[in-house]
This record gives sequence, C-alpha cells and structure tokens, in this order.
Amino acid sequence: MKRLGLLPLIAIAIVAGSLLGFVAPGWCVRIMSTFDAIFAQLLGFLIPLIIVGFVTPAIADIGVRAGKLLVVTALLAYGMTVMSGLLSYATASFCFVDLLDGSALLAATAEGKAFAPYFTVDMPPLMGVMTALVTSFLLGLGIAFLKGNLLKHGFDEFREIISMAIRNVVIPMLPVYIFGIFLNMSAEGQVGLMIRSFAKIIGIIFALHVFLLVLQYLIASIFARKNPFRMLWTMMPAYFTALGTQSSAATIPVTLRQTITMGVREDIAGFVVPLCATIHLSGSTLKIVACAMAMMIMHGQPHDFPLFMHFIMMLGITMIAAPGIPGGAIMASVGLLSSILGFDEQEIALMIALYIAMDSFGTACNVTGDGAIAAIVNRLFPPKEPVQA
Repeated sequence: MKRLGLLPLIAIAIVAGSLLGFVAPGWCVRIMSTFDAIFAQLLGFLIPLIIVGFVTPAIADIGVRAGKLLVVTALLAYGMTVMSGLLSYATASFCFVDLLDGSALLAATAEGKAFAPYFTVDMPPLMGVMTALVTSFLLGLGIAFLKGNLLKHGFDEFREIISMAIRNVVIPMLPVYIFGIFLNMSAEGQVGLMIRSFAKIIGIIFALHVFLLVLQYLIASIFARKNPFRMLWTMMPAYFTALGTQSSAATIPVTLRQTITMGVREDIAGFVVPLCATIHLSGSTLKIVACAMAMMIMHGQPHDFPLFMHFIMMLGITMIAAPGIPGGAIMASVGLLSSILGFDEQEIALMIALYIAMDSFGTACNVTGDGAIAAIVNRLFPPKEPVQA
C-alpha cells in the first residue's frame, strides 16, 4: 500500500467510504467514528508540538543568517503569501456563495442519523496554539541571538522526532481517518452534497493558481525589466518537476537552474531559492484559504474579512513550520483552522482531504513563485562594482 502514495490512498478512502456508507451496519460506522474521535484527539495533542518543533528551529535558522538580504527575501516571501491569501479570499467571497448551497447541507445534516463513537480518549494538548506560536518565536529568536548551539541541536532533534511522528503515525493513518469521516457522512446522507461542492471549486482554485503566478511575474518584471511571460515560461521545468515530486525541497536543483537561466545571478539564486523553499508557500496558502472559505460557506458559518485577515496573517507565519512532506502545509495549519476559524474534527478532515487532492499544484505554484522573488531580490541587490586600482 505504501507504494501507492498518499494521494491515491486518500482517493481510495474517499470513494470506499462514500460507497460503503450506504450499506454499512450502524455498529461498523460507530467503530470508525470511535477511531476518528481518538485520532482527532491525537491530532489535537500534536498540533502545539508541531508548531514548537518546526517554528522554533526555523526562526533560529533564519536568525543565524540574519542580514539585509535575508530580511528583504523573508519580507517578500511573506508579502507574496499574504497577497495570495487575500486574492483567494476575494475570489471565494465573490464566487463561492452562489456556487455552494449551505442550506441543503444543513438540511441533510438535520435529517440524517448520528453515529456517535462508542468511547473516546481525552488527550489534552500541553498548550494552546497561540501559546505555542509565542513560545516558538521567543525560543527561536533567543537561540538565534545567543547562538545557543546546545538548544539549537536539541530543537533540531525535537523537530526530527515530530517529523517521524507525522511520517510514521499521522500520515499513514490519514487515509483510515478520512475513510471513517466519509463513511459517517455517507451514512448520514451528506456525502453527495459535499463531493459535488468540492468538484465545483477545484477548477476555480486551479485557475487562481495560474492567475497568481502571472501576477507574481508581472510584479517581478517591473523590477527585472523583462517580459513576464518569458520569465514564467523559463520556470516551467521547475513547475512540472514539483508536480511530480510534491516537494519544494526535492525540486530545489531544478528551481535553482531555471532561476539562473532566467537571468538571476548565481549567488542570489543560491541564497534565495533554498530559503524560499522553506518560507514561501503562496500556492499552499491560496488553497487553504479557498478550501476554508468553501467549508464555512457550506456550513453557514460567518466568514467576514477581519476574521480571515487574522487567519491569513497568522497562516503566513505558520507556513514556515510546514515540514517537507506531502500534506505538510495543511498539517501545520490545522491549529489555526481550529483556534481561529473554529473548525471541528470533521471539517478539518475534509480540509485535509481536499488539500491533499490538489497538493502537487500548490507545491508547483510555490516553487515557480520562488523564481519571481529571486528576480526581485536580484534587482534590489546589484553586484558590487570592482574597486579601481
């Protein structure tokens, strides 16, 4: 089963859960509900640890390399990420309300049967999400300024422990968790509406990715003084490599080569591209915001601008905690989805399923956008003139 990869397993889980829910006996649905309830508790326990484990060493790494070039690159990456979130929110506000029928879903939920778990196991988290973020920034900046090698190595090892927990426990169990969610939804009569609604918005999200890349390169072309479409075309090998690898880190060699081919100096490209592979996730942010908007519209929840502005600003920071594994960005954002937007375990499971279904496109958008940031930085930091004898 491991050879299939996460995306095919998620697809199988969705289809199997949707179909079996119509015929599965109640006791079977309740068993899966029990598993889902326990897994949701485990996920809630891990969320603050994921934030501390990934944000702290990331801030420490950035701080150690502190300098004007780093600050400008980080601000550009954060600005691009926030811009993508605002673009996604504006588009979803304009399009999704008419496309998604929340009243039908609410009616189906009210009329359907409820399959409660047999029992659950409470796993209270060690701290809240905001406490974890503040703690991460405090520790990360402290390690960076004090150059604390002992703490740095300790948090690097802690990050590896959390990565192992995600790779070996959370990710393998995700298909089973999502199978249980769709089994329950199918048994309650909601699954048809949800799948039809998802299909409507996937095309819009893909079109948004294309528009975002064009917008990023239009901005970059103002600084680079080059044709934006030629620049974007040059980066296409990196885009298609990321579609296959689903990893920004694994695509760095191709991104680096194409960025240099685009005209960025080798020293600038060698600094900006690896850094942006970690901190620039505008494509992932676009997807998360769009999917969250769709979920809230369908469930009749308020989705006003101040709420989402708060979510997008915090998401841009939390994205640097995204581990380099498929679905890492959505796992890092789960805490914000629950603490800021108030998502429950079913909504989070649906977000994970919808995000992973489009994971490769978000990664490809992230990677391709790295070239635009490198082109801007290349213009802002011209080569130093040689000293005349």
